[in-house]
Amino acid sequence: MRAKGAAKDMTIESLEAIDVHAHFGIYKNGRHPLVDEFLSGDADVVVERARAARTRLTIASPLLALMPRFGADPVGGNIEAARVVAQTDGLLQWVVIDPLKPETYDQADAMLKLPKCAGIKIHPEEHGYKIAEHGAPIFRFAAARRAIILTHSGEQNSLPMDFVPFADEFPEVRLILAHLGCGWDGDPSHQVRAIQASRHDNLFVDTSSAMSIMSNLVEWAVREIGAEKMLYGTDTPLYSAAMQRARIDSAAISDEAKALILRDNAVRLFGLEQEAL
Repeated sequence: MRAKGAAKDMTIESLEAIDVHAHFGIYKNGRHPLVDEFLSGDADVVVERARAARTRLTIASPLLALMPRFGADPVGGNIEAARVVAQTDGLLQWVVIDPLKPETYDQADAMLKLPKCAGIKIHPEEHGYKIAEHGAPIFRFAAARRAIILTHSGEQNSLPMDFVPFADEFPEVRLILAHLGCGWDGDPSHQVRAIQASRHDNLFVDTSSAMSIMSNLVEWAVREIGAEKMLYGTDTPLYSAAMQRARIDSAAISDEAKALILRDNAVRLFGLEQEAL
């Protein structure tokens, strides 16, 4: 099977994807030491698994910056990410903003100028704030820099509908709602409904949720919002990159839709040059 667009000369099976949602580092949750071990992976491990899943580029944020309840450090994580990503082929960086740590804004201002920094990552759940209360300064900052934001979404601090007023007020910001199907109340439609409710063409969703392996969810989302609004994400090393890739490869959608999700939408959204791929 062959796909049109940027991948017109490739089969879906051979197309090299772009993973917009990944991490690297040591996972610490405290539930069980084996779980922490299984969900950890340094940058080299992440890239190796990505290549095995036929993924050319991975945009990653450091786990060190995202789990402060277990001793993590957003400021130190950003420093680590800038260093590690600069040294690792196949990786781009999300710089993490935690609005409760103002120095992360200064870091983002500097790091967004780096050639391998793709945009801003926020995580209201792990950092312990409601996006409804802290979204305005984050979006104002991103709008001034025309930055892309990737956000955790679907839980009570990060309800997808709570992002819509900010996305509408700041149409310069392209927002990726992470975790298609993730819903604190069991409703898998939150991200899709938020995209449908937004006024501008600046909301997207990624496929990184474990819920995406549920039968029909990806297919339903394509019917509801179109493949143009969906981006491939794995949440690796927390989830299996190969599993997430297989879900899109085997989805009951057209090859054109698969190519959009796996690669073409990211090329357009991030302005990636073909020679970088």
